[in-house]
Amino acid sequence: MVEPESYVKQHQTRRRILIALIVIGIWVFLGLIYAAPVYVEMRAEVMNHAAWRIFSWATLTWSAWAIATPSMVWLARRFPLVGSRWKYNLLVHFPAFLIVSIFHSAVATFVVLSVKPFDNMGALPMKFWPRFIARLPSSVGSDLLIYGAVVGVCHAIDFYGKYRERESTAAQLETQLAKAQLDSLRMQLHPHFLFNTLNGIVGLVRDNRNDAAVGMLVGLSDLLRHALEHSDEQEIELREELNFIQLYLKIQQMRFSDRLKVHINAEDDVLKALVPNLLLQPLTENALKHGIGRSTKTDEVAINCQAEEGFLKISITDNGVGLPPNWQLRSSSGIGLANTLARLEQLYNGDHRLDVRNRPSGGVEVLIVVPLRYSKT
Repeated sequence: MVEPESYVKQHQTRRRILIALIVIGIWVFLGLIYAAPVYVEMRAEVMNHAAWRIFSWATLTWSAWAIATPSMVWLARRFPLVGSRWKYNLLVHFPAFLIVSIFHSAVATFVVLSVKPFDNMGALPMKFWPRFIARLPSSVGSDLLIYGAVVGVCHAIDFYGKYRERESTAAQLETQLAKAQLDSLRMQLHPHFLFNTLNGIVGLVRDNRNDAAVGMLVGLSDLLRHALEHSDEQEIELREELNFIQLYLKIQQMRFSDRLKVHINAEDDVLKALVPNLLLQPLTENALKHGIGRSTKTDEVAINCQAEEGFLKISITDNGVGLPPNWQLRSSSGIGLANTLARLEQLYNGDHRLDVRNRPSGGVEVLIVVPLRYSKT
């Protein structure tokens, strides 16, 4: 088995080899582009130049830049021609350019003498120093353009890398902030429903309904255990959320005795769908507190879950007293609804619905629509 450190070194080695091959390939390609019109021009003038000589001369001459590229890249990054010190860094690049230009002229001269790409090699003797000295001043301009292009491309790549890094960092910070906000919103619910449940137990004790109070305490213990098992999860399977709400409603049935009936219906194909953790509890609590809690008749709470056109639809209905006139969701002061709305906006970024409305037959319906996404397990 390959050790992690060895694997990293192997990966880095392969990456360096790949980059080196890409750099060489680019310079060879530029050499071929340079050679093509030269060869066509020679053929047009009926000069009997061997194609392999012309293309070998051009590709070898341009490939010399591949040898100088690592040094130019290092200089570009170590002494960038941007920022407040670009003038001082230019003093480093100028002598570096002269060295690179001299090196390239030397290689180009050696290649010309070795390959002899043209039938007529000019009046200069076929010796290194005369041709090198003659070539050096004439190639400074083109060498400067190439050197500047390499430095410019290097700066562009670095700028793009820093831009992507800033984008990635900003995205991570945004994700962390959103998670922190979601954690804060979700944690508000724990003391909220715990306080309300304990309040209900106190009411039972005062009414001397001790057996019911003990049953509620046992149920509360199960409820808290279930909540703690998923305390670090923003989303859970609908199956788990329904199990949690059943525990909660079981406690409330002890409180309301025969006055409360519960109906939960969920299609089998949505039980593994992901929903926000603690989504149903505050909404169900609202139905009990503001609807059924104000009535003396036998009341019902129904929860229905189904898939529809790529979305999960969850409705919570009651047959309580309904909403007051001119009631609006955005202006609601209740923790449960405000918290749920904020969490949905954080998790789904507008790709959701939360509607609260009076039912024609009486009571309230809360409709939640979120994207249908399934757990991977």
